[in-house]
Amino acid sequence: MSTFLYTLGRWSFRHPWRVLSAWLLILALAGGGVALFAKGTDNTFSIPGTESQAGLEMLSRTFPQVSGASADIVVVSADGASVRDQAYQDAIGTAVDDIGTLEFVEAVTNPFDDRISGGVSDDDRAAIIRIQFSGEATAVPAATEDGLREDTEALGAALPSGSQAVLGGQLFATEVPGATITEALGVVIAAIVLMLTFRSLRLAWMPLATAILGVALSVALIFISTGFATVSSTTPLLAVMLGLAVGIDYALFIVSRHQDQVREGMDPEESAARATGTAGSAVVFAGITVLIALIGLGFANIPFLTTMGIAASVAVAIAVCIGLTLTPALLGFAKGRVVGWGYGSRGTTSRRRRGMSAQEDADAVHAAALEREKKVAAAKARAERNGPAKRWVGLVTRHPVITTVAVIGLLGVTAIPAGSLALTLPTAGQLPEGNEARTTYELTEEYFGPGANGPLIMTGTIVTSNDPLTLMQDIGDEVAKIPGVAEVALATPNETADTGIVQIVPETGPEDPRTADLVRELRAAEDRLYDEFGVRLLVTGYTAVTIDISDQLGAALLPFGIFVVGLSLILLMIVFRSIWVPLTAAGGYLLSVAASFGVVAAVFEWGWFADALHVAKVGPIISFMPIVLMGVLFGLAMDYQVFLVSRMREDYVHASREGRTPREIALGAVRSGFRGSARVVVAAAVIMFSVFVAFVPEGDSSLKPIALGLAVGVAVDAFLVRMTLVPAILALLGAKAWWMPRWLDRLLPKLDVEGEAVERELGLAGWPSEPAIAIAADDLRAATVRDDEDPAFADVQLRLGYGGTLLVTGETRVTRPLLLALAGRLSAIEGRLRVDGLLLPERAGTVRSRVGVALLDDAETVAAEVDSAVSGRTRLAVLCDVDRLDADARADVAEAIRRASAAARERSDDASGAFTLVVSARDERRALALLADAHRPDVTSLALPSPHRHRPAPESFTDLSEVFA
Repeated sequence: MSTFLYTLGRWSFRHPWRVLSAWLLILALAGGGVALFAKGTDNTFSIPGTESQAGLEMLSRTFPQVSGASADIVVVSADGASVRDQAYQDAIGTAVDDIGTLEFVEAVTNPFDDRISGGVSDDDRAAIIRIQFSGEATAVPAATEDGLREDTEALGAALPSGSQAVLGGQLFATEVPGATITEALGVVIAAIVLMLTFRSLRLAWMPLATAILGVALSVALIFISTGFATVSSTTPLLAVMLGLAVGIDYALFIVSRHQDQVREGMDPEESAARATGTAGSAVVFAGITVLIALIGLGFANIPFLTTMGIAASVAVAIAVCIGLTLTPALLGFAKGRVVGWGYGSRGTTSRRRRGMSAQEDADAVHAAALEREKKVAAAKARAERNGPAKRWVGLVTRHPVITTVAVIGLLGVTAIPAGSLALTLPTAGQLPEGNEARTTYELTEEYFGPGANGPLIMTGTIVTSNDPLTLMQDIGDEVAKIPGVAEVALATPNETADTGIVQIVPETGPEDPRTADLVRELRAAEDRLYDEFGVRLLVTGYTAVTIDISDQLGAALLPFGIFVVGLSLILLMIVFRSIWVPLTAAGGYLLSVAASFGVVAAVFEWGWFADALHVAKVGPIISFMPIVLMGVLFGLAMDYQVFLVSRMREDYVHASREGRTPREIALGAVRSGFRGSARVVVAAAVIMFSVFVAFVPEGDSSLKPIALGLAVGVAVDAFLVRMTLVPAILALLGAKAWWMPRWLDRLLPKLDVEGEAVERELGLAGWPSEPAIAIAADDLRAATVRDDEDPAFADVQLRLGYGGTLLVTGETRVTRPLLLALAGRLSAIEGRLRVDGLLLPERAGTVRSRVGVALLDDAETVAAEVDSAVSGRTRLAVLCDVDRLDADARADVAEAIRRASAAARERSDDASGAFTLVVSARDERRALALLADAHRPDVTSLALPSPHRHRPAPESFTDLSEVFA
């Protein structure tokens, strides 16, 4: 991965206009797709497999009058008047008739209808007109909504002076979110932080540009998807919030590494390539963790939440792709002008045009370079001597026990309010004050009781009844006796008398936990009602659906948490090759999540600072906040852990051991690693906090809790957990922090997060020193799984020029692993190995595409195997166990080798194009005879000894795969 990114970064740096034009073209195409396919967002919540959803689906088929979206008009009389006065009844009757003529209106309920209960308040001060549509809210045309508003205004004008007529209900209960100036302030703060971090205006705009482009493309793709899937209105804003945060941070990591390298004198092109290969590898890892966590939202098995997770993960994936390509391209525009204020210029500007001689010009350039190096060294020395990072990590690691107890205690206290966390889906009561839908909601609650805003429906099939009207009335009377039921507003069959409904008004509102208890009580009574009336009833309705969604989300939190924490442990063990570092990281993540939940509960449920943050209504929070926050914060926490602790591990591995105890070495690595990475982590955390917190004061009511939770989570995780608690615990653990059992270290795959492959390739760029070497190996050995096991081959020293022939002799169980390693098919190797100019195992994929392999296990397929191995433009082939061949097969193989050698000579004029051959055999004499027949007389021989312990002898490639898997 890192070597690929290194190459990609160099190419992007060299071709900035191509990269920029490509991304702008993709954005333009996405914009065209929005114009063609976008249909708008849809806040219809459904949850397949639940009783409430099954009930709604049944009603949509048999009782459409009560299954679609609904709206309400609340009429309040003037002081001292009654809505039963004739003037009110006439005006309301006219409005009912007019509304009934509107398109898509299925039914309109006159509050004075004798068949309807609860249409007029007990004090006769208010009446409610209920309107039912023949479909979901998104299907209601805008003309119908406009007609409703006009009819409501006409009703208000017809009523006596001092009266009210307010339109609201489910149809208008959704707030359409949009961007505000407050969100832009978050970007402004991010720009200021970037300028202070880079000390350069030229660099500060680069992360902002990449993030904004990524967000624009992500939002465009989300709106294109609305033409094919249901996407909630919260999804685009969540993608904007995440896309901005991670997009800025990912570019920040790459640009910061590039700037440091250029300040140290590295060529800008090489620096951009290396920064993309090293910091870019960490960006890929960080992005993958966020993607996995977001896609993991599908654990809840709720379609709209799964869609939200996929959309947000697309935004993160785009941020990663743009960061890895457009960032080095923008650095290509800047060239070397990236060192920042106070570090001088690069010292490469020629002054020949001022009349200087060539020698004077060279001297001036050299002097400028020396001056710049002095400034860089002085700046580093100041940072090392007086930097806040040094003082902070010194304080934390000098008192690790006090620090650990203090941080855990503080976060534990902060998490206390999380115990009262209540979840629900948004209602009109959470809309901003003054919104008509909220006014309707509040008037309904005032005059008809809180339960009138969230009626429940029980429905069932009654085709076997001879008296459906009496049956439904009897069921309604029985349901009315259940505790928590305020009244049964309606109990009736449909027009075809095959389905009946009981409309229930709870005593409590839709957000009240007691309403959820009533739903459970009604479902518990279903069997009793079936025994008594012979009707299997289902509890449904919008309120029941929201309760089911909240319950299912709550049930999904534990498995999702186990998934996320388990994943973090595995990933961090792979990255850090340690047991304790992943455990501390996972524990810190849980503390951050708990503290975030506590702050959100304190603000949105306890009301702390609610007015300052413009919280419309204190109460339960949106149901999917916990699971979204856990998923996103997991990815961000792993970002900080990787960028901070990987530097500590690097310093620990490369620290000098002379005259120092293991504890001193480990403590020194914690402090030096912290100093080396703290600046960029602080900048990233401040930027993310600024972006998230900007969505709180004026943001969408559904997004506010998520934004606040992420802002708090990022601040807590970065500053209290990663930069305080983790260094303290690592200081306590000392060298044990980096311990891992050898068997586990060998079992886990190697994940190159910090671009070690790039560093290794650059470090071995001059190896081997001999020219025109096709295969070079120094101290090459096969890795082992167990301590008591000998490697298949060890201490291999090899140089084979292009066009040469290598004969490896020994038992199959030792020769075949070596040949597979030379062909890039065996990555479990140690030491140095370069094949056709490519370092292994880092470039194994490319080597496999260049090197042909024939195992020669099946005598009947020998000719076909060899032809395949040496066919096409193959310049290097590996043939195993050639001494097994009979005379006919040996002749066929020799002929195939001769053809491949001749073809290679025709294609190339230089030595590097010659055909190189590696063969293995147990019988050297038979192998040499074959090579002589193939006109390969000049042979380099390599004899391999057999291992003594625990090495099975594979007789086929399948057997070998099992041994070396």
